[in-house]
Amino acid sequence: MKTKILAAATLAAMIAMPLAAQAQGTVRGAAEGADAGARAAGPVGAVVGGTVGAVAGTVNGILGIDDRPRFREYVVHERVPSYTYREPVQVGVVLPDEGVTYYEVPERFHVRGHYRYTVINGQPVLVEPSTRRVVEVIR
Repeated sequence: MKTKILAAATLAAMIAMPLAAQAQGTVRGAAEGADAGARAAGPVGAVVGGTVGAVAGTVNGILGIDDRPRFREYVVHERVPSYTYREPVQVGVVLPDEGVTYYEVPERFHVRGHYRYTVINGQPVLVEPSTRRVVEVIR
């Protein structure tokens, strides 16, 4: 029984691996899923929960689906100046050292970690400030 569950979890993990490169939400989802699974069913639960959490985290991203429209409205209301970037804005882009201003994300948007936001080419983005890498584009 445990072997079948472990095999299914391994297969699910292999399918989910390509999704892991999409955004930091995957890492958060995997960690939360693994914790919940471990509490519910021990080590096997951690494997299954981590896989399911990774997929959910990739779909939801860092900023949850329900928070995206409200966050976008918030940014528009704040009238944050937009930085003009010459290339398409997408996850993984590293922003320049100078000229970009980063702002704290209010707690009501449930963003875990130390991410900041800015506006690039009129598009709100979440950024990992130490690397200046875009981790989520808010559409």
